[in-house]
Amino acid sequence: MDRPPLRLIAACSFGLEAVVRRELHTLGIEAEVDGDGQVIFEGDWDTAVRANLWLRCADRVLVCVARFTAPDFDTLFEKTRGLNWGEWIPVDGRFPVTGRSVRSELSSVPACQRTVKRAIVDALRRDHQANDLVETAATYEVNVSLIKDIATLTIDTSGASLHRRGYRRDPSRGPLKETLAAATVLLSHWESGRPFCDPFCGTGTIPIEAAWIARNIAPGLMRSFALEDWPAIPNDLRGDLRRDAVTLQTPSVSPTLLATDINPKVLRAARDNAVRAGVEADIHFEAKAFSEFTSRRRFGCLITHPPEGNPSAGSGSRYPDSRGGGRTPRPTKSDHRSSADRSARVTRELDALFEAFPDVFRRLPTWSHFVLTAYPGLERLLGRKADRRRKLYNGNVACTLFQFHGPKPVVEVRQAGADAEQPSSDPTSTPSAGNVDGTTNESSKPAGKAPEIQASESQTLVHASGGAAFGQLPEKAHHQADLFASRLAKRARHLRRWPTKRGITCYRLYEKDVPEIPLVVDRYEDCLHITEYERPHDRDPAQHANWLDLMVETAAKTLDVAPENAFLKSRRRQRGKTQHEKQAVQGRRLVVQEDGLKFLVNLSDYVDTGLFLDHRVTRHMVRQQADGTRFLNLFAYTGSFSVYAAAGGAKSTTSVDLSNTYTDWATENLRLNGFESDNHRVITSDVAEFLANHPAGQCYDLVVVDPPTFSNSKRTENVWDVQRDALPLLETVIPLVRPGGVIYFSTNFRRFKFDQDALDVQSVIEISRQTVPEDYRNRRIHRCWRIVR
Repeated sequence: MDRPPLRLIAACSFGLEAVVRRELHTLGIEAEVDGDGQVIFEGDWDTAVRANLWLRCADRVLVCVARFTAPDFDTLFEKTRGLNWGEWIPVDGRFPVTGRSVRSELSSVPACQRTVKRAIVDALRRDHQANDLVETAATYEVNVSLIKDIATLTIDTSGASLHRRGYRRDPSRGPLKETLAAATVLLSHWESGRPFCDPFCGTGTIPIEAAWIARNIAPGLMRSFALEDWPAIPNDLRGDLRRDAVTLQTPSVSPTLLATDINPKVLRAARDNAVRAGVEADIHFEAKAFSEFTSRRRFGCLITHPPEGNPSAGSGSRYPDSRGGGRTPRPTKSDHRSSADRSARVTRELDALFEAFPDVFRRLPTWSHFVLTAYPGLERLLGRKADRRRKLYNGNVACTLFQFHGPKPVVEVRQAGADAEQPSSDPTSTPSAGNVDGTTNESSKPAGKAPEIQASESQTLVHASGGAAFGQLPEKAHHQADLFASRLAKRARHLRRWPTKRGITCYRLYEKDVPEIPLVVDRYEDCLHITEYERPHDRDPAQHANWLDLMVETAAKTLDVAPENAFLKSRRRQRGKTQHEKQAVQGRRLVVQEDGLKFLVNLSDYVDTGLFLDHRVTRHMVRQQADGTRFLNLFAYTGSFSVYAAAGGAKSTTSVDLSNTYTDWATENLRLNGFESDNHRVITSDVAEFLANHPAGQCYDLVVVDPPTFSNSKRTENVWDVQRDALPLLETVIPLVRPGGVIYFSTNFRRFKFDQDALDVQSVIEISRQTVPEDYRNRRIHRCWRIVR
């Protein structure tokens, strides 16, 4: 009599049931989802071996022995004892019992395990007519699962969990289970032949699983299973199935999969894992920061599991509170503080890491992106909802697989001589930012050369159908670019003679003239300095970055400036104690001229360039009055006022600023113009300290005070606030000025309230309107007063 089919269960993590069912269907096995984490199917021992050998996303394959209601221990014991356990477990078989209980009357798992163990012992003695059960042979691990008083008894056919493929030497170091890594690949749109990248590859789990999927390598080939030791499984069955699996493998993956990580040590472990997995030739590992990632290939898939611990530690350190073994000492108050500091630092680092995602994703306009993470703010930082989300579990950590779908490739074959625009000959070229409608010529012609098409040849083009997952710009953006170009051209025509006549090579061209384009464009000889001002808009971060690129490209083209000479900065509104910080380290410095003088400017690294163009007129006033004076420049910045005073014939100049960077810069500006004598001093000091320690009897004839609106420099404990501190500062400066001497006081704080009557001086006159250059549309760019002692 034939034995009835085995009832088998593929156990998996919550959320992967449908994936496992599809895997079984691919193997020709009909299956159905049977609750959370379970997929049930039928078959024989051949089916059980194949399932263990080929399932990528299941944790175990179980044989279901029985399922019944068990409201109490007596029922559990009697029904378990009544089963024919002798058919499953030999007289010398080992049968440890594991268990779980969910919302059941029998809530004590150890008590359930003991009950089932005693029942099986009685049944085996009965079935094998034996008094002793030595348990020295193969292992038949029994599991009792109680869910809502329904008991399911199973025998594990897998042994070690199926996620233990065998290629990881130290499984504890891998933050991502292999089964979950395989699931992220199977849930994506990726297939062999499409570009692939994991920019946080860590120990290489996702790319290795992707390579195995692409090459059709059975995930169980490198390991053994519990049922292979059972006498019921013929040796030839095991051998035949493994040999068949080897013959089904494909030789290689094309194109090579790309796996990057910032941590070289972790990459070494990833390469070792790939070697043991037999796919080292299919994956290119590279040490690279995520923010630097880009690719010229089209229609690829980015599949990754970003860090959830310290990003600087690489992807091998995912969880900030994971520790090694050993006894944990009792935490002290200092431990709690350091833990809180560490947690806050990790949060800041993670925020900074994830803020780079929009900029990286927009550089891949035809790619799709699949991000598995427990980080809660991903969609908020990306500025858009995922196309699909799937809740998954990596061990006990709840994660979400966010899916952002890019355009689909559409292949078109054109005959030679067809009436169509000639496409690009570079098959790896990527369309410009925000545009995915370009085509690709899939010929093997070298990049940059037009394909030589014979009359009998055809051309294969690949079009992008659909918008980019990130950064796709609407038609409105291109209309704004046209408005921007028109305004820039008009302003350039208006100013074409004025700067040359006055010896001006640095001036303002555009100042938020069109409200929906809140940019400022300054020309520094053959370069453009473009500043974005924060203003509400409806673009997500990737779209906004592409919009800025479009505007910079438009400005450079309209004004006939080389693209590499157009520099973009973002000036965010300062909140709380924030300050404008260094934005880059390119060091693109150049010498420009103004009124016959030379100044060093840095257009790449700072929000401000080193030369405030709005003080051009004020500098000219200082030059006209400087002859024979002793000049003091407080908050000197890069010393431009001092250069003008020296050029106007000042006997001496003294420039004071707290920043070493700026005082070095001021020294260079003075040197550029030939003012290197001891009469021109540059002092690195806090202005308040300089005034407090000023030598008695030393006076000045001309003073410029141009302080920042706010400053909380780390080099001083004092926090500067112009509204609060300007008047006391001026009261300290006035005694150092000779009678009849002049102080120019300026601030960019528009709402500054100046109590002029509080100063004991001859006159105070606001000259703001006279000092704003005519190329400035904003007549309130600064406020300026002329104070005469």
